[in-house]
Amino acid sequence: MLTSNLVSVDLQQIFGEEFRAVRPRSPMPPILIRFRRFTSLNTTIRLREGKLLVSLSDLLEGAPESVLRAIAHILLAKLYRKPVDRSHNLRFKRFAASSAVTRQTELIRHARGTKRFIGPEGRFYHLEEIFDSLNHRFFGGLLGRPELTWSENLARRSLGHYDAAHNTIVVSRIFDRPSSPRYAIEYLLYHEMLHLKHPVKMRGLRRCVHSQAFKAEEEQFPQLKEALAFIKRL
Repeated sequence: MLTSNLVSVDLQQIFGEEFRAVRPRSPMPPILIRFRRFTSLNTTIRLREGKLLVSLSDLLEGAPESVLRAIAHILLAKLYRKPVDRSHNLRFKRFAASSAVTRQTELIRHARGTKRFIGPEGRFYHLEEIFDSLNHRFFGGLLGRPELTWSENLARRSLGHYDAAHNTIVVSRIFDRPSSPRYAIEYLLYHEMLHLKHPVKMRGLRRCVHSQAFKAEEEQFPQLKEALAFIKRL
C-alpha cells in the first residue's frame, strides 16, 4: 500500500493521551502513525521493537477529533487487552455507519479495489444462463444482470457472495462439477440475486443484510431444503 507522510502532531498527542488513559503507569513507547490507502476504514496497531506502529485508512483524514480519539482508544485498549469504553465504541460506530462515510467507502472500494474475473462460463455450468433462467422464473426478468464469475479457487468458506462495490456475484468453483445438482447452484445464485433486490440497509448502527422480506422470498425457492442439505454435506 502507498502511504502518506507521518500524521500531524495533534494526532500524535491524541494517541499519547489515550495511551496514558489505558496504561497510566507504563512508560510510553514511541508512537508512529501513518495514513494508508486502504479500501475501507481499516485500522491496525502493532508493537514492534518497542515502538507502536499505527496504520489508519486515509478515509479518516479530516475525521472529527472525537472520532480519532475513539479510534485511538479502541486500538490501544484491544492491543493491551483492556475494556473498550462504550462511549468511544458507540462514537466510532455512528461515524462508520453514517450515510456520507458509507457512500465514500463504497466509492473508494470501487476505485481502488481489484477484482479478478474468471468469467461466468464453467466447465459444466454457465452462470449467465442460470441467472437469466432464475430472473425470468422469480423476478419477472426485471433484475439487471451484474458481473457473474466463478471463484478462482475451490472456496468452501465463501460459497457465494455479492460484491456491491463491483456489482459482481461470485460463486465458488467447487460447484462447477457433474456431481453438483443444478438446484444447489440455482439456490446459491438466487440467494445472491435477492441481495440485488434487497440491498443492505442500516437500522440504527446495525447493518441489516437479510431483511424479513429477503427471508420470505428465500423461502419461496422450491428446492430450498434439498439445496441446503447438499451444501451442508460439502
